[in-house]
Amino acid sequence: MWTYTVAGPGTIAETRVPRPTAADLGDGQVLLRVMVGGICGSDLPFFRGLLMPHGVVPAEGGPAEPRLGSPLHEVVGEVVASQGADLAVGALVVGWATLLDGMQEYLVVDAVDVFEYSSELAPSVAIMLQPLACVIHAVDVLREVPGSHVAVIGVGSIGVLFAHVLKSAGAARVTAIDRIDRSDIAAIYGIDEMVHSTSDRWAAGVSGGADRPGIVVEAVGHQVGTLVDATRTIAEGGQIYYFGIPDDPIYPFPMLDFLRVHGRLYSGYTPSSARRSALRRAEEYLRAHPEIVAPYITDSFEFSRAQDAFAKANTPARGQLKVILEA
Repeated sequence: MWTYTVAGPGTIAETRVPRPTAADLGDGQVLLRVMVGGICGSDLPFFRGLLMPHGVVPAEGGPAEPRLGSPLHEVVGEVVASQGADLAVGALVVGWATLLDGMQEYLVVDAVDVFEYSSELAPSVAIMLQPLACVIHAVDVLREVPGSHVAVIGVGSIGVLFAHVLKSAGAARVTAIDRIDRSDIAAIYGIDEMVHSTSDRWAAGVSGGADRPGIVVEAVGHQVGTLVDATRTIAEGGQIYYFGIPDDPIYPFPMLDFLRVHGRLYSGYTPSSARRSALRRAEEYLRAHPEIVAPYITDSFEFSRAQDAFAKANTPARGQLKVILEA
């Protein structure tokens, strides 16, 4: 079977390996025929060369190597063998590649990490449920969303979902900040004010003023500066949600500024125990808000063009949101 893996910084290579079979499954696992993969912003640092979780250090020495099929964790697939009691062969599922190794023709995952979605959704649409589930799970921890002024820093494929979910949860006003002008899709995703700017310039104009947001979502990740900008802007008693996987294990933090506004900082990820529930809610949400689908998946590539797909995702542009891979 085919697999595609980061072979070096910015380089993806194909490898042919034996296909796993039902005999390779442990209790609670399923074997998928991968149909669609979604490229997430948290995959991109690994594409650029960052050390991956589940990497392997060669016995002969040298740099740690990623697992075959890495880095990709958003997957849609068909169950072709199952040791998961509630997922039968033939089920169409969406969710997480358990070991972040989704660029494989056939993939073993833990059954709790995937959800059988409605057959009314095309696989290329169903892939949207995974990032939407992450956003819905994250928004659950925020308090006092109804009536709040919310700011979302970074309005890519995750940021637009945060904007829409928070607006639907009752936010009175959603401000979005991005280096790329997203005004063409602002209304669709519930954005009331699109600020085409870097976050530090936006923060400089907000800090000290009366119009400070009560909630700031940092949806860029991968850097310290945007989190610092968020702390400079929140209102008294405000909340920050830091979303995504940090590139650096330790972040310097402007604690004095944060303390003075009695701020609250949240972060996290969607654990296996919450994934099916979040995916089910995402499917219900998509059914209630079908208008957000068409503008979301902007670029599709065959898995054989994974190099081009990652290069595209690594270069954000106006009119570009989600980049997907299809078998």
